[in-house]
Amino acid sequence: FLLPFFVQVITMSLNKFLQQTVRQFSPSISRICMRSYKHIRMLPSIQKTVASTTTALTLLTCRSIAVTSTAATKSSTHSNDTSSLYHTSQRSSSTSTSSQNASENKNHHSVIILGSGPAGLTAALYASRANLAPLVIEGNEAGGQLTTTTDVENFPGFPDGILGYDLIMDMRKQSEKFGTLFASEHVERVDFNVRPFELHTFKNTYYADSVIIASGASAKYLGLANEQRLIGRGVSACATCDGWFFKEKQIAVIGGGDSAMEEANFLTKFASKVYLIHRRNEFRASKIMQDRVFANEKIEVLWNTVLLDVLGEDTVTALKLKDLQNDKEYELQLDGLFLAIGHDPNTACFKDSGLQLDEHGYVSVKAGTVSTNIDGVFACGDVQDTRYKQAITAAGTGCMAAMDAEKFIEAQTDN
Repeated sequence: FLLPFFVQVITMSLNKFLQQTVRQFSPSISRICMRSYKHIRMLPSIQKTVASTTTALTLLTCRSIAVTSTAATKSSTHSNDTSSLYHTSQRSSSTSTSSQNASENKNHHSVIILGSGPAGLTAALYASRANLAPLVIEGNEAGGQLTTTTDVENFPGFPDGILGYDLIMDMRKQSEKFGTLFASEHVERVDFNVRPFELHTFKNTYYADSVIIASGASAKYLGLANEQRLIGRGVSACATCDGWFFKEKQIAVIGGGDSAMEEANFLTKFASKVYLIHRRNEFRASKIMQDRVFANEKIEVLWNTVLLDVLGEDTVTALKLKDLQNDKEYELQLDGLFLAIGHDPNTACFKDSGLQLDEHGYVSVKAGTVSTNIDGVFACGDVQDTRYKQAITAAGTGCMAAMDAEKFIEAQTDN
């Protein structure tokens, strides 16, 4: 008759042990999964798809178990959908602005932030401290471009520098502390013509009283075999970010516009030699920018030349080039490669949404603000910045967007 009693005691003890183990180690497992994303992008396309899916499922499962096991030990819990969201604090009730059904929907939030780079995470920090319980929809590139950067030495507060990935994780953790929610999804379509605003992902529809767009801009790459593998190890798309690491080294810049001219000139402050590689026999940059390049003794222009591949195992050691005039292929020994062929703003989902974009696809904002042409919709970071494109400027506009969103929601509540 004592057997059932002993079985129950053993079962309870084992369950408690498993819960404690999951709570103790799941953060470490999550960090390992998140770090693996940095290496997945180096794989061939098919392997990348499999690895990304496996890592995402592992991460989400780990988060789900951690939340479930923690909730099981509390006397009261909140119901949540752990397949796409995980909660770090009790969610405050959303402000109702229009439809009663949308207001009662669990996917209705006061503020939804699109993007999880420096702009989006700063906006999340300020919005969560204002008790708005923002939802961050991370997008396809969680953490943004900064997660592919190695040492960041121009972000204030880190005299010894910090890894780009670690900076993003610290910013994320800080915003979570105050109640920010995260959804590992990508917005495919939005509708700003209705209130509350509608945001559609592959599997969910979200509703928001205010939206902060921080989806960023992706640097253009050439799609070469080893290009992606060597990003952060000699390949870069930001001279301001990484130029300092190439002191007294030989490097190359790809491009023919003003950005390429500017970056080539800037890099001569550090590098001993800069090759400016262009596929044509003339630049499309403005004359004044060209004159500065031609006057710089450290810059050598390689006309009518295309880049075939980047060479090197752990770091860049050479470029494989082709002279278009004689079809000759050759290798150029150097230490780094900078791409200056432009950026693509991540604004495809805003087509036919009513949001105003400029001729290059960037979100248009009113001068000196982060306000768009739609009340309650704000844009921050590189998605609206065609000039600076720095982590610190992105963070600053993220702060502005959150403060403006808070005032907008307060005004709607008063009305």
